[in-house]
Amino acid sequence: MPLPPPVETIWNELETNRAQVLSEVEGLSQAEVGWRPSERDWSVGEIIHHLTLAEIATGKLTSKLLKEAGAAALPFPADLAGFAPVPPWPPGPAEAPPVVRPEAGHPVGALLADMKAARERSRQSIERVAQVDPRRLTFPHFALGELNLAQWWMLQARHDADHLQQLRRVKASSGFPGVRR
Repeated sequence: MPLPPPVETIWNELETNRAQVLSEVEGLSQAEVGWRPSERDWSVGEIIHHLTLAEIATGKLTSKLLKEAGAAALPFPADLAGFAPVPPWPPGPAEAPPVVRPEAGHPVGALLADMKAARERSRQSIERVAQVDPRRLTFPHFALGELNLAQWWMLQARHDADHLQQLRRVKASSGFPGVRR
């Protein structure tokens, strides 16, 4: 299904960021995926699990908001050129809410398969978002306040990009398995 240009932009950013995440992870061993730079840092596997849980949660939120809107949802405006940006993160460290807090120890193959399956379902969600005016469907984010449905998906893309940097830092850390220094 062709997407309206502003939704296509979101989808393209989601896909670009996810391709970079997968490129960093594919080919890593279980030892590399499970290694943590410190007790307080996440492993590559935990980062992947967290990104997958967050994407699944955004998909569920999409279904919830669309179901609640039902027939009252307005169609996607043909003249809509873009969406308001996602607010910046508040300063300081953030802790993942329990619903997206990762677990350690998942097999790397399962982590990647789950991440790819979540993205396939996300395409279906994005196609549903493209049929309504997502600006009218809102839900509060724990740190950013009220976000509309388009902003939730924009946040998902930014979230992947943020954690891509975290993933690269883990891989560049002293002691990362398989790296000769």
